[in-house]
Amino acid sequence: MKPGFRSQLVALLLVLTFAQACVPQATDTPFRPPTLPPPTQILPTAIAVPGIHTVTPNSTVTATPTEGPCFNDLEFVSDVTIPDGTTVSIGSTIDKQWLVKNKGTCNWDSTYRVKWIGGDPMGANQEQLLYPAHAETQVTIRILFTAPAVEGTYESTWQAYGPDGIAFGDLIYVKIVTTP
Repeated sequence: MKPGFRSQLVALLLVLTFAQACVPQATDTPFRPPTLPPPTQILPTAIAVPGIHTVTPNSTVTATPTEGPCFNDLEFVSDVTIPDGTTVSIGSTIDKQWLVKNKGTCNWDSTYRVKWIGGDPMGANQEQLLYPAHAETQVTIRILFTAPAVEGTYESTWQAYGPDGIAFGDLIYVKIVTTP
């Protein structure tokens, strides 16, 4: 990714997000929360769902409905696995994990997704669950890729989407170099 490209994309997405905010909104609440779980839920240290996500916080969360509209934001924190430029063997499985933070006020539920938006999907499902993450918590997003069969440098870029289909937050990506 060219220097400054990520910043330009984020700036463009912010402009589009704020432009959407200027559109008159319906008077009804635009989001109907899903059926709430029991009042208190303990999240274990790690929940692994192959190819989808891993939740890493160990906290007690009290489920309360959000009053009024909320906003979505995702902040990239760090690469957990496969730093940019990692060399991998052709055809090998790549277990890429990113640490991100839900910087918005909306709690991510099963209606949130992360979608492939550019580069090479490298055999991964082009839409993955982004669930769960309460506002102001960090989670690990995990996607399993397969290294392409031809030598070269490959990048796969992903974006979070809310239940309304609107993209939000920092882009996340994996960049690898394949060798025989």
